[in-house]
Amino acid sequence: MKEQYTAVIKKSGKWWIGWIAEVPGVNCQEATKGELLTSLTITLREALEFNRREALTAAGRDFEEKIIVV
Repeated sequence: MKEQYTAVIKKSGKWWIGWIAEVPGVNCQEATKGELLTSLTITLREALEFNRREALTAAGRDFEEKIIVV
């Protein structure tokens, strides 16, 4: 399953800044647009994995996982 997210990016002075619209807290700043998109991708992957581990830890044992499509 391929997931898609929206990178909101803009040039601000010497820097490129950006956010992932669907995931609060995923934002980056880089010198080039390409570096920014790479950093956003890496940061998004890390945030999703962290959130997944945190959810599984909070659930403890005997939980069920279900896919939700919106």
